Amino acid sequence: MNAERAGDETQGGAPSADSVEAGPLPALPANAAAARAHVLALLHSGFCEIDETTLDDVVLADVLLVTSELVTNALRHGGGITDFVAELADDRLRITVADASDQPPVTVTRRPGEHTAGGYGWLLVCRLAESVAVTMTGSGKRIEALLRLS
Repeated sequence: MNAERAGDETQGGAPSADSVEAGPLPALPANAAAARAHVLALLHSGFCEIDETTLDDVVLADVLLVTSELVTNALRHGGGITDFVAELADDRLRITVADASDQPPVTVTRRPGEHTAGGYGWLLVCRLAESVAVTMTGSGKRIEALLRLS
């Protein structure tokens, strides 16, 4: 399993045999672009090179969209990111984002024909991920999305 935890620093010694890291983030991602760049680096380290033979374009787009939505929601609605982890597990990517809000994600209900900006991110995350789990913590919540890479 390849893992990347934002802000973790290795306590000396060599990396474990089951972990190939793209390099630790110096801090939590400041925005969705930084989180996407981190996930791309992790995918690159896990697959050696990302091209048309390693990941389907749609799969890669889905992974980056889910990453963006989870990070953006934590920043916009969750009081900020308190933890960010991206890890490879076989043919899956697990993205975990924790924030400071104790409010669960909200699905916006719209009337037919009503078109407004925003409110689609959580629906997209739930639709694109193989599984999604929301865990309430003492300091907010943690959302884990598991995405198939094959």
